[in-house]
Amino acid sequence: MSIPFVRDFEFEYAKAEPLSPLITRVTANNPGPFTYTGTGVFIVGTDEVAVIDPGPISPDHVKAIDEALDGKTVTHVLVTHHHVDHSPLAAPLAKKHGCKVYGYGLQPKPPEGGEVRMEAGDDLSFKPDIEIRNGAMFKGKDWTLEAIHTPGHTSNHMCYALAEENTLFSGDHIMGWSTSVVSPPDGNMGDYLRGLEEIKSRKFDIIRPTHGPAITDVTTFVQAYIDHRYAREDQISTALQHGISNIMDMVTHIYTELDKRLYPAAALSVLSHLIHMQETGRVTSDGKSGLKARYSLL
Repeated sequence: MSIPFVRDFEFEYAKAEPLSPLITRVTANNPGPFTYTGTGVFIVGTDEVAVIDPGPISPDHVKAIDEALDGKTVTHVLVTHHHVDHSPLAAPLAKKHGCKVYGYGLQPKPPEGGEVRMEAGDDLSFKPDIEIRNGAMFKGKDWTLEAIHTPGHTSNHMCYALAEENTLFSGDHIMGWSTSVVSPPDGNMGDYLRGLEEIKSRKFDIIRPTHGPAITDVTTFVQAYIDHRYAREDQISTALQHGISNIMDMVTHIYTELDKRLYPAAALSVLSHLIHMQETGRVTSDGKSGLKARYSLL
């Protein structure tokens, strides 16, 4: 179940840092349990650029983004999903540069327990100007981006693939420093696992998450992400075999080294696994699936 996490990297807040011929990153100063060192905003292109996940609205961050974009033409603002560490600056930035915000659209169902699920929480005002779907293509003078719908973390999560550098901007679908939270009913573990398999099959050279450093050993890392999820389901099965039938007891039994501040998120991740195990015929519950239900093996 061991994942080869990548946690050490050099960066500077509020500074435009070139990462490759076509990619520049500006890191917002919003570190936390769910954002790691902060939101990494990616600027793709040289003169005509796309901005991916503009991040939060704060004076220092807005100033840093404005400075990084000085002299450039912003043609697209792309959002991976609707959390407040990713999307709030999207609409103001697009308006400032006379372009549009692109994203999958609104989530069809509100998250369960959203007030405790994420430190950052949901950007309830997020609505893209143009709703996109899997396979949408965006072109600039020296770049081509493809939208890849990767539901799981949220139902409206999008990754973006940069063809010229065989790079994936993974948002929160895959992160180098941690696993991603999958929270029902908007998050879905079955969808999440299928998305991981899709990304693995694409054989990207590098993955650049919104939070933390890049992932360079892509196939090994993504396979470890997948293995981790199935190992977690084995742990849940073992807990059920020992008579542990409610989710919070499973969390304290399984996540023995986890920061207790993250227990609510872990509980929703366990719920997502249990729903997936129900869908695949391994588990049943004493009623409707939820945080307060009791579960047993079939």
